[in-house]
Amino acid sequence: QWPPLVEVAETRQLPPMLIERYNAAAGEGTALCGIFSEIHRAWATVDNSFYIWRFDKWDGQCQEYHADEQAICAVGLARAKPGIFVEAIQYILILATPVEVMLVGVCCSASADGTDPYAELSLQPLPEYMISTDGVTMTCITCTDRGQIFLSGRDGHIYELQYTTGSGWRKRCRKVCLTTGLGSLLSRWVLPSAFNFSAVDPIVDMVIDEERNTIYARTEGMKLQLFDLGASGDGPLKKITEEKNLVDPRDAPYGGRRPNASRAARSPKPSIVCISPLSAMESKWLHAVAVLSDGKRLFISTSGGSSSSVGLNSGLQRPSCLKIVATRPSPPLGVGGGLTFGAVSAAGRAQPEDLALKVESAFYSAGALIMSDSSATAMSSLLAVQKDSAAQLSLPSTFATASRSSKALRETVSALPVEGRMLCASDVFPLPDAAFIMQSLYADVECLSAFRKPSEKASVKLWAKGDLPTQHILPRRRMVVFNTMGLMELVFNRPVDILRKLFDGNTLRSQIEEFFNRFGAGEAAAMCLMLAAKLLYTEDSLISNAVSEKAAEAFEDPGLVGMPQLNGTTALSNTRTQAGGFSMGQVVQEAEPLFSGAYEGLCLCSSRLLYPVWELPVMVVRGLIGSNDHGDGVVVCRLSTGAMKVLESKIRSLETFLRSRRNKRRGLYGYVAGLGDSGSILYKTGPTIGAGIHNNGKSPYRIRDMDSADQSASNKKPRSLYTSAELAAMEVRAIECLRRLLRRSGEALVLLQLICQHNVARLVQTLGNDLRKKLVQLTFHQLVCSEDGDQLAMRLISSLMEYYIGPEGKGTVEDISTKLREGCPSYFNESDYKYYSAVESLEKASMTNNQDERDILAREAFNLLTKIPDSADLSAICKRFENLRFYEAVVRLPLQKAQALDSNADVINGQIDARHHDTITAQRVQCYEIVMNALRTLKGAGRSGAPGPVTALDPASRSKCIKQIIQLSVQWPDTAFHEHLYRTLIELGLDNELLEYGGSDLVAFLQSAGRKHQEEVRGAPRLDDLGAPISTSQTKYLELLARYYVLKGEHVAAARMLLILAERQCSNAEEAPALDQRYQYLSNAVLQAKSAGIAADSSRNPIDSSTVDLLEGKLAVLRFQMQIKQELESMASRLETIPGSSESPSDPFPRDNVLADAESAKEAKDKAKELSLNLKSITQLYNDYAVPFNLWEVCLEMLNFANYSGDADSKIVREIWARLLDQTLTRGGLAEACSVVKRVGSKLDPADGACLPLDIICLHLEKAALGDLYHQMLVSTG
Repeated sequence: QWPPLVEVAETRQLPPMLIERYNAAAGEGTALCGIFSEIHRAWATVDNSFYIWRFDKWDGQCQEYHADEQAICAVGLARAKPGIFVEAIQYILILATPVEVMLVGVCCSASADGTDPYAELSLQPLPEYMISTDGVTMTCITCTDRGQIFLSGRDGHIYELQYTTGSGWRKRCRKVCLTTGLGSLLSRWVLPSAFNFSAVDPIVDMVIDEERNTIYARTEGMKLQLFDLGASGDGPLKKITEEKNLVDPRDAPYGGRRPNASRAARSPKPSIVCISPLSAMESKWLHAVAVLSDGKRLFISTSGGSSSSVGLNSGLQRPSCLKIVATRPSPPLGVGGGLTFGAVSAAGRAQPEDLALKVESAFYSAGALIMSDSSATAMSSLLAVQKDSAAQLSLPSTFATASRSSKALRETVSALPVEGRMLCASDVFPLPDAAFIMQSLYADVECLSAFRKPSEKASVKLWAKGDLPTQHILPRRRMVVFNTMGLMELVFNRPVDILRKLFDGNTLRSQIEEFFNRFGAGEAAAMCLMLAAKLLYTEDSLISNAVSEKAAEAFEDPGLVGMPQLNGTTALSNTRTQAGGFSMGQVVQEAEPLFSGAYEGLCLCSSRLLYPVWELPVMVVRGLIGSNDHGDGVVVCRLSTGAMKVLESKIRSLETFLRSRRNKRRGLYGYVAGLGDSGSILYKTGPTIGAGIHNNGKSPYRIRDMDSADQSASNKKPRSLYTSAELAAMEVRAIECLRRLLRRSGEALVLLQLICQHNVARLVQTLGNDLRKKLVQLTFHQLVCSEDGDQLAMRLISSLMEYYIGPEGKGTVEDISTKLREGCPSYFNESDYKYYSAVESLEKASMTNNQDERDILAREAFNLLTKIPDSADLSAICKRFENLRFYEAVVRLPLQKAQALDSNADVINGQIDARHHDTITAQRVQCYEIVMNALRTLKGAGRSGAPGPVTALDPASRSKCIKQIIQLSVQWPDTAFHEHLYRTLIELGLDNELLEYGGSDLVAFLQSAGRKHQEEVRGAPRLDDLGAPISTSQTKYLELLARYYVLKGEHVAAARMLLILAERQCSNAEEAPALDQRYQYLSNAVLQAKSAGIAADSSRNPIDSSTVDLLEGKLAVLRFQMQIKQELESMASRLETIPGSSESPSDPFPRDNVLADAESAKEAKDKAKELSLNLKSITQLYNDYAVPFNLWEVCLEMLNFANYSGDADSKIVREIWARLLDQTLTRGGLAEACSVVKRVGSKLDPADGACLPLDIICLHLEKAALGDLYHQMLVSTG
């Protein structure tokens, strides 16, 4: 026996006081009844008495309210408008009598434990809210979710009851006729009734479509009217259309007139017993369904146009007509209450006319229809009609194929024999908390966004999606039926409930197999998974462990879910025809792995769990005026905390079940584990495996092995793409990937819950505008799977930690860290815990004034951070250590992270590809810069030498801190870091500290940076081989190297380095050092050479006297070069002061031939510039500069320095002296000549007299004196 699809959960009798009152009226009074699902109450009236009681359980309470002496003719319930009544009044009860309409306040209160929000109910009279009916008897009352109250009268009009707080002359309550016009007013108030020839057709039922803001009205004459409330629902009521012959059997939907049928055989005209709106989730182009008294259903559209185009813009256009788009015949009689496997579709059965249904009342909601049938004479029955959830027809089929022809039109029909007639029915709404969770989950992915409060009604619409997509999250559907015998609660069993009942009893395996065949292996496996992991709604009966274990076994049973296989083939079809001819064959689709139904079921279950969140943002902006793109408003979580909690618990339950099956090696996990290494299976590198398992024939996963004949035949066929073992391993790998995705998704939901509990808006304020925009656009999929999601999660966790760590922290890091580590370890692991614990210690250290305690806390933080060298945001952490003057952490932590980035020294050794080399190098440099920035702060300089913030330390303490940083840095064995450190010290002008505390690699660094030569400086055999072009940027390093040698007492190396600096070659004047600077270098080189001789450092740097002589000689030659340069510049200066016109006759000193020529003067300036660039030899100075420009005095000094012995008669020396004396006599006379002889002679060596021929000099002076005397005599005698 199959479990029923619909069953009666419980029946309850009517309250005794109601029965007593009804019996007292002897059945002759006015009696009404109904159900208020919003407050879980049923109600009934007898004459002027109103009774209300709980329909889902009998608590012994039945509230009674008496109207005036008039009988109650209509009852309604509306939500109270805010701000009018006291807060305790949540609903308004509307009672209409033939004389007046009155309002009664309804107060609901929850139970003591808060689990039942409708435990207590009280009725509060509102005597000030009564209004006369003006002689119109009201037939029905209906209300909108926003609190609007509509009444229909026997005069055929619709009224709205409006109520306010009332002030002054305004009434608190008034009745407005919405359908009246001028003609109606005349007919009602002016013309007597005798002249009113048209009969009134009163409205007996009104239904409001909350989605589309329309009203359907049904009259006694079976007319159907359509009214529009406007796009927003608050506009004036507008009558759209009225259909009079909607159910005429002669219309096309009933086949028209049949010529061969007799008039008596025609079916009587049916009436409309129920009309209900269809939600957009049920259909996009159908808007309402009308149930007729013969069981037929008319599907109505209110939009114009063809049936194919209707609904495309139904959300934008307003209703314009009433049009039947489709009809469905009445359900067949004689159906049972269970699954009828093997039967044809109920929609295809022919219904005999003499066995037509006689529907007295009906109720339709979200895809489910209940009809009360009285066609049987013995006992009436309830027919429950709903969509068939089966994925396949119950026709004979193989595992892989099935017929799916009329799946969308199939429906199941259940007949329940009952006593009494159904008077009304309604859905049993879920509790507000559960409904709010459902609405929060699906409001943005389904059509629930069109619904306003209450969420209970909106959540009911989810049942329209069908059982399969929602049975994991929604409770079993329940309806309450009010009949003449009492109340009856119906329960609709979903497919998973049917399967649970099958597992709960002694069910044959054939029934389980038939269930799998009916719903498909994937859907059935998904339901097994829901039972095994206990994912069903908590309100449903608890799943026993026995049922859970049976479901798990079915989920892993290859006889039910199948085994992975190949879909298709890669071979060509047979190339030989039957006649022996040849065919080119046909290309068949390439084979692809087709996993088992267990994997498909896992995919279905996982996708349905993640469907409400996967592609939607995790955060939204509330309180905006206009679009969200402006970035205004408050950022909040899109889902409520309760919704995320429910979803997270289900995802974790599913992941826990999968993990337990993996650990126990159940199902394919055990099969693959028995085969060996899954990696070798996947990549076909392992040996032949699994033979021992397959040969015994006992494994449930056994795949038939080929015998010898098959093997011989297979040798002629191409090898299959994948073996059975490989396919199984691939499916296990896919299942494991899904399990990890579920685990990660559950952790993401835990993280979001923790963030929501700590004021999301306040946490988001700590983020920048760019991160805020990214966060608002971040989807759950990105949060789970993308790097951006990881980064944003890290920033949110950081903000959350600051809430606890800050001065106004509300707890400790331990409190929140425990929740994060247990709930979302992939977002917050042990390293993160140590990091934030260290931050907490640093925060405490910054707030204490005790130095010892501060050092202890800083040391604790440092010890924690050393265990996680790759921790993030070291710049902020090290800044905290700087403020605490704990520079050991400032140096060690960044260097540890740099070492962790290149733990194998691949970057330093060049054993890494270029793509990663630059990335890792840049990251290491960032770590180095943290230490360098600390030095810059202490020095009071920014990057590139720019002024920066100055620390508040005194100079002595600052110098001590700098020394500590340098010493700690030098101790770290990282050559690349040392180079970075040395360059920064030079940049900051900390030369003395560099030379004093530099490491053993400082010399190598300075040599390399200062253009290290092919031979080591201190090993160069000749000093005159060390000159080479050196740029200005390299000079600084060579100077520091020379200073280092001097500081270390290595005088010879210092002398050689100073000589290199003095003789450096330059290509332009901008880079060339001044001759004075070169002279200083050479002077210091001489001094160091002499010091080396004094120290007698012959063991390491042998040096002889020739080195000192050579350096002194170079120094002397440099003096000559400086003297010549000065003379040439003087010549150029005199040339610029002399007028360029004709010679003045008064000039006592005629110009030389050289100076007279402007070209020669320009050449003198150019020669002076040449002398500024590089050092010249003494030969060059004599031949190229001194002689061409008549610098005879310098020529004599150079000849004397060179120990010129001259020729035998010293002809060159005598000639130079003669020219010098002539030049001097011309310029200054005899006295000047004598002065020059005295000055030059003192500089020359008179030992051998080669450069100082006194006889020639005296003779030349005597001749000059005689010439002057003769000239004076001529002047005096003349």
